[in-house]
Amino acid sequence: MTTMKDREQAFEAKFALDEELKFKALARRNRLLGLWAAGLLKKADPEGYAKEVIAADFEEAGHEDVVRKIKADFDAAGVALSEDEIRARMLELLGEAVEQVQNS
Repeated sequence: MTTMKDREQAFEAKFALDEELKFKALARRNRLLGLWAAGLLKKADPEGYAKEVIAADFEEAGHEDVVRKIKADFDAAGVALSEDEIRARMLELLGEAVEQVQNS
């Protein structure tokens, strides 16, 4: 019975670690996305804008809240990028973010 208990605890620990790494990778992706968007928007404080993008991700489950925030900011500033282009950039940056989190 102890073996099953040990296996269960190991599985739970791995699940918790995987979820933590997923959260860190998504936060890193949003930071990178915010820095990228800040450059296109010519923001004076790119880090501050990146924090706004990270915070936007907590509005609802999924990443559509981030897409809407950046798209609205792009539209207001006259940056002509579609939501699909933003999503494509998010996907590229997720790969980079995962690599950075795994290497840290």
